Amino acid sequence: MSPSPDGPGETRSAILESAPARRGPWHRELTAGQWRVLTAAFLGWIFNGYEAYVLFLAMAPALRQLLAPAQLPDLSSYAGILVAATLVGWATGGVLGGIAADYFGRKRTMMATILTYAVFTGLTGFSQSWVQLAVFRFLTGLGLGGEWATGATLIAETWPSRARAKGQGIMQSAFGWGSLLAAAAWYFLQPVGGPAAWRVLFFLGIIPAFLVLYIRKNVDESEKWLAKQAERRRLKSQRRSGTALSREEAFVADFTVVALFRNPPLRRLVLLAIVMSVASSVGYWAVATWIPAYTESVAKAAGESNPGRWAAIAGLSHTVGAIIGYLAGGFLADVIGRRALLACFFGGGLLTIPLLYVWTHSLPAVVFAAGLNGMLTLGQFVWMAIYPPELFPTAVRATAVSLIFNSARYISFLGPLFAGVLITRLGGYSQTAMLFSVVYLFALMVVPFLPETKGQPLPA
Repeated sequence: MSPSPDGPGETRSAILESAPARRGPWHRELTAGQWRVLTAAFLGWIFNGYEAYVLFLAMAPALRQLLAPAQLPDLSSYAGILVAATLVGWATGGVLGGIAADYFGRKRTMMATILTYAVFTGLTGFSQSWVQLAVFRFLTGLGLGGEWATGATLIAETWPSRARAKGQGIMQSAFGWGSLLAAAAWYFLQPVGGPAAWRVLFFLGIIPAFLVLYIRKNVDESEKWLAKQAERRRLKSQRRSGTALSREEAFVADFTVVALFRNPPLRRLVLLAIVMSVASSVGYWAVATWIPAYTESVAKAAGESNPGRWAAIAGLSHTVGAIIGYLAGGFLADVIGRRALLACFFGGGLLTIPLLYVWTHSLPAVVFAAGLNGMLTLGQFVWMAIYPPELFPTAVRATAVSLIFNSARYISFLGPLFAGVLITRLGGYSQTAMLFSVVYLFALMVVPFLPETKGQPLPA
């Protein structure tokens, strides 16, 4: 290990990580610099949530303008292409962003990814065809996927053990707040913006580009990464000079993806965590995204005069429930442990799907069930911020975290496409939702094979 300013082989963050837990409220042991890290990650993810949600709000009016009259009957198919393009871009950018963060730093990569999604979201507003719209959404997705892993890794490496999960929960909640921000912007723009309202919604997405200036000035790079990067450079230099490296040294010097999958214990952890990630992603994209449409169908069956209003209320309930799940998950992880939290989320998701789609029939009950579903299906994504960073060493941490979080989207983007077909074939939302809910069973079967990391320092 390379020497550091704080003493031989140990950084200041490492000393804090290994020090005995302090007494008193967890937040009092945090420094101003650690709060700035959370602020940057939170704002980066809140705008990420905004950028992702504006697509669902704006794609229908955008496609009505951009498609030829003969293409309008297939509008839903083009909408599916836009969602798929965003998710594939998200997955690709996420994997590449995680690798970049392990080589170029957490801070630099965060700035680059935020700038990427902000610029291409703004450019989306200039689209003159549905093809341009799809291309810009793919390019936006590249930035969306890369930003999350850098923020989660930076918090994990700079916050003390007692506060780490709570910080990740707060950061993860930003996605829900971003969705609410997008909904509020659309609420005010739609009545006054006319045919160009959807374009303005995308133009507003350029705002997070200014966040890069804040990060550049106020956020420090992870000391853990700086020390590991110095070690990586030294070992690579030794390898080029012909010096034989030990297995541990080769792990640091190798390309991160190769090092990760060449190590059997780490490869096993990655693959098990990806199974859970696929379950979380498919459970959301193939089931939860249909909640507004399902609620609207229930309202129509009940003879409501404004079924769209009930759909909006259910969507709002689902988002608020998700925010509660994000925040609660960060605190519960330190009370009941990581594995118990995973079991609660996956088991809860399994139960709330029939509660929402089968067992409830009145509209108020559906809205309430949508909130519970949001807490336990969308809210469960918080485990990806809390748990994977605690499983992997610094040299490959961002790569592993991004693979777990983002590679699942290469599979989950198929969820809405297949779900749309199955809803028609099986005769309704309920049967399709119950079929896809089986993914949570696979996640539950994985949990017993994973280690508990509650109260443990990060792997070096």
